[in-house]
Amino acid sequence: MDVHVNLEGLPLGKEELEACKGNASAALDRLWSGEMDMSGWVKAPVEKDEDALRYLLDVADIIKAEAEMMVVIGIGGSYMGAKAAIEALPKFEPGIDVRFLGINFCTDYYLEILEEVRRRNTIVCVVSKSGNTMEVRTALEVIRPVMIEKYGEEAANKRMIAVTDPENGYLRGEAEKLDLVTLEIPQNIGGRYSMMTAAGLLPMAVAGIDVRELLRGAEKMATSPAWDSYATDYAIARFLMHTKKDKALEAIAFSHSKMGFFGEWIKQLYGESEGKEGKGLWPATLQYSTDLHSMGQFMQEGSPIFFETVMIVDEYDGEVSIPAGPQAGMTVDEMNDAMIEGVIKAHRDGGVPVIEIHIPQLTPFYFGQLVYFLETTCAITAMLMGVNPFNQPGVEAYKKEMRKNCGIED
Repeated sequence: MDVHVNLEGLPLGKEELEACKGNASAALDRLWSGEMDMSGWVKAPVEKDEDALRYLLDVADIIKAEAEMMVVIGIGGSYMGAKAAIEALPKFEPGIDVRFLGINFCTDYYLEILEEVRRRNTIVCVVSKSGNTMEVRTALEVIRPVMIEKYGEEAANKRMIAVTDPENGYLRGEAEKLDLVTLEIPQNIGGRYSMMTAAGLLPMAVAGIDVRELLRGAEKMATSPAWDSYATDYAIARFLMHTKKDKALEAIAFSHSKMGFFGEWIKQLYGESEGKEGKGLWPATLQYSTDLHSMGQFMQEGSPIFFETVMIVDEYDGEVSIPAGPQAGMTVDEMNDAMIEGVIKAHRDGGVPVIEIHIPQLTPFYFGQLVYFLETTCAITAMLMGVNPFNQPGVEAYKKEMRKNCGIED
């Protein structure tokens, strides 16, 4: 495994970590058993469907040839993984713009996207297991007439793709009725764990990302012997910091500016998986060095309700030298390294527990490793806490009240 975790900055002894390893190993075995509902993502990297992947890449090639822009309609895990990867990763071949709709109810945002649809050659991709989520239904019902007005109904249907449940749900029914091109999200994989299904892979491929390398990285992580020794240590540490050290919040900081939205993906993954039954760490994200000039004071001297996890990209692709001034001869990358080393030392000296997570470079291969590592870590942490990592009963509360406010009966 190329992802490296440093727990030396935590107030946890080896004995405490070792005492939990049996339970963590049992949780990992349970994930791999296939007995848990919605755990299909666990084995997916080593049980790839090559025919389905080739079809997905063929669809992506057609989209890139026929459009300037693809609008992805989805909310939560139906868009966050794709957006995080597209913003973070280099493109290995030319792609097209990917925009996202159905992520809010903001009029100005809708108007901006609809104006782009009217003036640019567009494909629409709806990503949802059910299609019944109000954000998705609203976006679909708003954009479809615009597409029909621009292209005509028959041509508009040919420019719409559904990524959905293979058998059930409103969107599956609509896709069959309108004869849309469809790709499948496996029934046993939930939204926040679906980045490496068609939900995430199709938008990534359309944007020009090498999704085969992403999947290869996930496979390497899934099959790493480290899971039998130290790879579960981050999950154990998170559990112990919450339950034994009374930390309520994990501040997750990034040293690479392109990983900002990856933090949003992590917030959903951790928050929705662990935040149940009065348990769970609140996941907050920070961008360094920017947030050192806003939250840095609190991080150094504020209420000790948190521990910090710093995600570090060790090598950048390219170099920018500083030609003059006191840093003359240094590179911007070296300045970034100096900043991160200074932050970690200052925070540890100030009593902040700090975890470091390093990935060698920000490439699809290492990104795939990191995604699988965090998904597994999250699931194990939740299981150690005694909650189901794969349901989200609390999310239904707002949906029920919103439907009522819109005059829609359940």
